[in-house]
Order: sequence, then C-alpha cells, then structure tokens
Amino acid sequence: MIEEGKPLFVQIAEQVEDSVVDGTLAEEAQAPSTNELAAFYRINPATAAKGVNMLVTKGVLYKRRGIGMFVSPGARELLLQERRDAFALRYVQPLLAEARKIGLGPDDVAELVRAGAARTEPSNPPDWKTA
Repeated sequence: MIEEGKPLFVQIAEQVEDSVVDGTLAEEAQAPSTNELAAFYRINPATAAKGVNMLVTKGVLYKRRGIGMFVSPGARELLLQERRDAFALRYVQPLLAEARKIGLGPDDVAELVRAGAARTEPSNPPDWKTA
C-alpha cells in the first residue's frame, strides 16, 4: 500500500476513499479510527489523523462526539463525481485533443471506444492467437 513519493496521510485518505467508493464503507457506517489506521499501516497516529482530517474537510467523513468518525451521507456520490471529473481531465480531454489533431471527430472516437470495449468485455475475451 505504501508508495514512495506520496505523503502517507494522502495515501491513508485515498484508501478510505476507495473503501467508500467500492461500498466497503457504506454511508453512515463508522470509519476506522486514527489508532486503528495507525496500527494497521504501522504509522504514527498523527499521520493517520492528518489523513482522516483531510477527509473531514472534504466532507467525506464527519465526527460523532465520543463515538468516532462516520461516512457522510452523499460521500460516495461526492467521490464518484470527483473521480469522473479527474478522469475527464486526465484522459478524455487529451484523447479528444489528439483525435482532433489526426482528424477524428467525437463520433469517431466514440466508435473506437465502443469497439475497444467490445474486444475487452469478459464475455468476449481477446483471441491472443490473432492479437
């Protein structure tokens, strides 16, 4: 889980976010405590707290005094929208820019995406002998 070059508290926050997005941590469910996160990842509790606080600021988690941290209502949709926006910025915009350079329009790109998706669908495994 630990990646070089990325702050540990950011990685902790991303792991919690992934759990919210994939449904492992449902909305209104209790999130792991900073001490649990620190013990699991073998890091300083202050580092884990920094990641958790980042999620509180973002609106993903909220605190119930004396009980712990919980996943905010709407947190999953918030994170999904954030990831969709990042996906569009990181992948779709550069794809469309390159497509324009080589004379492809949006319909051409959509057809290429559909064709590529059809080749990689689990029901249509690629034929590695001809690929």
